[in-house]
Amino acid sequence: MTDEQVIADVATVLGVEATELSAETDLLDAGLDSVRIMSLVEKWRSAGHADIDFPTLAGEPVLGTWIELLA
Repeated sequence: MTDEQVIADVATVLGVEATELSAETDLLDAGLDSVRIMSLVEKWRSAGHADIDFPTLAGEPVLGTWIELLA
């Protein structure tokens, strides 16, 4: 998965443009909630990232960290 795909997926669930997000974006401050995190977990697990889980993402809700985990 590319950096751009992670950003695009997050932007889609937040309902914002990808250009509005940066690596430093705190996703909880940006409006991401637990339901949306779970939807991303399921999407990314289906894409082959079986090691991604809710506690990992919710524990460090910064876009740059998620990119490092997934890309």
